[in-house]
Amino acid sequence: QLQASGGGLVQAWDSLRLSCAVSGSPNKMWAMGWFRQAPGKEREFVAGITWEGGSARFADSVKGRFTISREDNGNTAWMEMNRLKPEDTAVYYCAAADQVANLYGGYGIKYWGKGTQVTVSS
Repeated sequence: QLQASGGGLVQAWDSLRLSCAVSGSPNKMWAMGWFRQAPGKEREFVAGITWEGGSARFADSVKGRFTISREDNGNTAWMEMNRLKPEDTAVYYCAAADQVANLYGGYGIKYWGKGTQVTVSS
């Protein structure tokens, strides 16, 4: 299972940090990332990091503003969201998969976390 935390209500240009931890899978390293879904829109990929933490991928809309990291040899990840915009408002979902390509492509997701609301006011 995935345990997600973070989120909240902030103003534009503020920062927020989301956390996500995989439990019940001590011998498996997962690629981890986040998706988001805004009202009336489809769920979209936001960011993902490889299981070893060596590389990451981002949606074009968040490149340069969001970063993603993970603990060494563990299945806890964090996404730092900087210079937030009102269009970043959405429910954010943590996800885990075998490869970051699964996350980026939106297929083969093994685990989904409970969504957390991020609201950015202008």
